[in-house]
Amino acid sequence: MGVSGASGTPYAAAVIRGLLAAGEDIDLVVSRASRLTILDENGHPFRDAHAESDLRRWLARGADGRPDAFDVDPARVRHWSPGDLSAGPASGSYQVKGMLVVPASTACVAGVALGLSKDLLQRAADVMLKERRPLVMAVRETPLNGHTLRHLVTLDEAGAVVLPASPAFYAGARHIQDLVDFVAGRVLDAVDVPHTLYRRWEGELGRGSSGPMP
Repeated sequence: MGVSGASGTPYAAAVIRGLLAAGEDIDLVVSRASRLTILDENGHPFRDAHAESDLRRWLARGADGRPDAFDVDPARVRHWSPGDLSAGPASGSYQVKGMLVVPASTACVAGVALGLSKDLLQRAADVMLKERRPLVMAVRETPLNGHTLRHLVTLDEAGAVVLPASPAFYAGARHIQDLVDFVAGRVLDAVDVPHTLYRRWEGELGRGSSGPMP
């Protein structure tokens, strides 16, 4: 799981919670740029020396700002410093099921598309492509210019899943967390991780007006 510097850290937290709820172990890389976004959007820092406590506080926070919206144990999360290019995920022999980059900034998209590997997040994503493992890039930017669009096409052609962080409303969203969970659920769908984060479309019009999934 990689978290880059785009706005959208509640998406990342929801995906991590979904992975943990499904019993998955997580290797987490939080880029240097994303730490500024985490501080801005959540009101507290993310530091290597305090990764476990900072992560616990971040995962507990709801998208509406409530600091104790979720009770999450991050014991199954292994944190890697973004500057540690000797870390496990930097090698193709390190066995993982795939990688989710949520949110994926345009800078991160460009770095992965061009194979720059300037930090552990980009290197780990490049490893996924070369090893033909699943890579999901949840791009969070609007509008998109031509350079970014071409980079996204490059990633698609290389085998990555380009998944814009675009909430939908047919699932009956009533709160901001419902919209966040929809995107997180679609990310998990892309790698076949089971979840109950949103109500799926079943071909019945009008269900969205009856409220979110209980």
